[in-house]
Amino acid sequence: MHRKIPAMASRKHPSPPQAVAGTEAQTTQAPTAARLTRDDWLDAAFRAAIDGGMGAVRVLTLAQSLGVTRGSFYWHFADHAELVSALIDRWYQRTVAAGQEELPDGQRNPAASILRILDGAIAHSVQDRDHDRFEQALRSLASKDSTVAALLEKVDRARLQLVYNHYLQLVHDDATARELSALFYLAVVGSHEALNRPSASVKVSNYLKSIIARHLVHAVAATKP
Repeated sequence: MHRKIPAMASRKHPSPPQAVAGTEAQTTQAPTAARLTRDDWLDAAFRAAIDGGMGAVRVLTLAQSLGVTRGSFYWHFADHAELVSALIDRWYQRTVAAGQEELPDGQRNPAASILRILDGAIAHSVQDRDHDRFEQALRSLASKDSTVAALLEKVDRARLQLVYNHYLQLVHDDATARELSALFYLAVVGSHEALNRPSASVKVSNYLKSIIARHLVHAVAATKP
């Protein structure tokens, strides 16, 4: 099991054995590998994970999907563990960046900021279901991998902290803000689960968003001291 998470600096790896051996078939491998980028492999791994879970991220399977030999993989990664680590790190960096987009103007209008976070979370679940499916694959892996579990706990804490900060400005009570942020986060996570079903529709997403907003934002704002 990999142990290189979180962020891992890219490095140039030594040429794979196939490129050193010198046979005719092997000398044609370098141009093929050069055309494939590190992101090409990560994209293929991402697709494999959302289709079959993290266990489906296998080098040979990815090579077949990309139309190259397995030796091409080693132009970009030292081993399978580094591929998985880089894949999870890329997801983490993009998740953190998405969360940071919600930070402006929270000081002026906390209720509006919470509603914007809600809008973004529901819209993201509808427009990018692959992201949610990958996170589900990670959470399944976390039950067996303590490193992944720690990373997901860090993501959960960051998401909770963001909502908590807005709730604290709204209710001015630490305990209440923590309870409300936990309920809000659980409601959003539950919505993601519901919206990942094939039968999910825009009507369902709007309904879920409306009841979360009504009970966990508007009702709270109405009782603001």
